[in-house]
Amino acid sequence: MANLEQGDQQSSTRAMERKTIEKNRRIHMKNLYSQLNSLLPNNNNPRGESLSRVDQIDGAINHIKNLETKVKIAEKHRESLRERKRSRSGCSSSSETRKVEVHEMGSFLRITLVCDYEDQFILREIIRMLNEDNIEVKSVHSSLTSATSSLHVLNAEIQQSYNLGTSVLIERLKIFVNGHW
Repeated sequence: MANLEQGDQQSSTRAMERKTIEKNRRIHMKNLYSQLNSLLPNNNNPRGESLSRVDQIDGAINHIKNLETKVKIAEKHRESLRERKRSRSGCSSSSETRKVEVHEMGSFLRITLVCDYEDQFILREIIRMLNEDNIEVKSVHSSLTSATSSLHVLNAEIQQSYNLGTSVLIERLKIFVNGHW
């Protein structure tokens, strides 16, 4: 009789464990559904009422499909812009029109950058890199060399605290400009 009672207790304990595990699973799934629903735009439910789980999942599926379509359209648009840019500049790659030269004169640097007019972010990034390395940009002169390219001349001063060496800086700039795309 004691074995029968002990067996009943063990099966009762296992049943309680299964119930607890299932309850925790349902709570976890509910939290995941809530997270998923919070990531969706609110315009899926114009009436403001709470959606069933099935409607939440359908909304997520539709939203993801819509985003995939938008990404494909954006990629096609970007590629057509690149093709138009290549045909306009007459070269196969925009990095072919980029060129950077660095001349060191004591504690001063003269950086000459030639790039496509549309690649103005490169100039800003070079200035940011110089500032990060504690190199003070004294002046920047820019001009258009053609309808599609620009010439920039930066004059900068190396501060006393700069200890990386100009050869490291020059190599970083060349890698950034020529290998950016």
